[in-house]
Amino acid sequence: MYRSPLPLLLCLGLVGCMVGPDYQHPEIDTPAAYRYADKEAKNLSNTLWWEQFQDPVLNDLIRIALQENKDIKIAAARVEQFQGRYGETRSLLFPQVGLGAQGQRTRSPRDNGPVPLDPSVDPVFNNYQAVLNVNWELDVWGRLRRLNESARADLLASEEGRRTVILSLVSSVASSYVTLRDLDRELEIARTTAKVRGDSYEIFKLRYGAGTISEMELAQNQSEYERTLASVAQFEPLVAQQENALAVLLGRNPGPIIRGRDLGQLALPSVPAGLPSDLLERRPDLRQAELNLISANAQIGAAKAQYFPTISLTGLLGSVSNQLSDLFTGPAATWSYGLAASMPIFTAGGIAGQVQQAEAFQKQALLSYQQSIQSAFRDVENALIASTKSREQMASQDRQVEALRTYARYARLRYDNGYTSYIEVLDAERSLFDAELNYTRTRATVFTSMIDLYKATGGGWVAEADQLTAVEKPRQ
Repeated sequence: MYRSPLPLLLCLGLVGCMVGPDYQHPEIDTPAAYRYADKEAKNLSNTLWWEQFQDPVLNDLIRIALQENKDIKIAAARVEQFQGRYGETRSLLFPQVGLGAQGQRTRSPRDNGPVPLDPSVDPVFNNYQAVLNVNWELDVWGRLRRLNESARADLLASEEGRRTVILSLVSSVASSYVTLRDLDRELEIARTTAKVRGDSYEIFKLRYGAGTISEMELAQNQSEYERTLASVAQFEPLVAQQENALAVLLGRNPGPIIRGRDLGQLALPSVPAGLPSDLLERRPDLRQAELNLISANAQIGAAKAQYFPTISLTGLLGSVSNQLSDLFTGPAATWSYGLAASMPIFTAGGIAGQVQQAEAFQKQALLSYQQSIQSAFRDVENALIASTKSREQMASQDRQVEALRTYARYARLRYDNGYTSYIEVLDAERSLFDAELNYTRTRATVFTSMIDLYKATGGGWVAEADQLTAVEKPRQ
């Protein structure tokens, strides 16, 4: 008794073996602890940490950037691209059904070959067809499933790549804003100092005209005045350039940026807590690197499956008729089904080359994943060191500024009472000016190191920020 092989082939197509290695999570060498971990660190990585600055303007700028930044939109479009690719790859697991229709009118010559056409036969005839085609490649060796596995990992990796853009964007906007407020403060110090020295220079010119001071003292005073004017001219373009850089992050054309709190009024965020191993679960770029490894691993199986036969089921159901009115009648029905198989015998190393490429790409992905992890732990260590030492440096510079202010005040009193030369006053004021600028820069470094730390550790805040990309843009 004849039995159709179709049920057996269907089972093979659905539960056949999968060629190639199954993915296994690689062993990772994770440090037990960070050398400069803060003992009072708080687990705030799952909150919108930039709100700890307590500057509503910064909050609005970050929301605008998340909604308007071009890199975010490019990353979102890339996710859509991989969604389409995954849908295309996944569709190959299912039967492919197509519909075809054809109508043809033909006239044959009467003197056609050795036997002329009978005069009673009409040389003009019609041919109409309507068919339904079905083709299904049975995934016996798992080639299509491996390709589907790879495409799915690529899709998830593109989504993690989009979250990585969010991580970098938020950190960049916050750092750029802190840098802008730092430059604003440095420019303010330079302008204030220039005004004070300008007033002093006018007094010295009057005193020189009256003959109470020498030309050398006048030149000394003028040199410091010109030095501060040069500093003002130096900081003004830096402020404008920083505004332009921040505007581009916001998805705008270069232009001015609204200000919020001064640098000295910003609140310092808390240090996020977490074990080193948590970093692998928090940072989207590390998850993206592992998904790239999963995709590359699946490509090995897809390449190796080419050594084995490709088996497909084909079928056709339709109607063929010389008259359009008879196209769908019983006598016009036609059908067929069959089994097709093909297997490479000699490819001159073509398939072996594809397997070698896939294996080499998997090695690259593995090494890139391991390298990304090492770089991530390095970023955390560097950010922790910068945060700890910059705070110590800022505290020392704060005391230095207070000491130099005292020094400058007494140097001026000693000079006014004739106990010292003007060189001592110049030295004190020059040192105070430089110390104030350095203190402001270090204060900005404290904030940027905290921003870098939140960026390095990742966290649930990326998902929270992701939700802001769909929120309506706030009114200005």
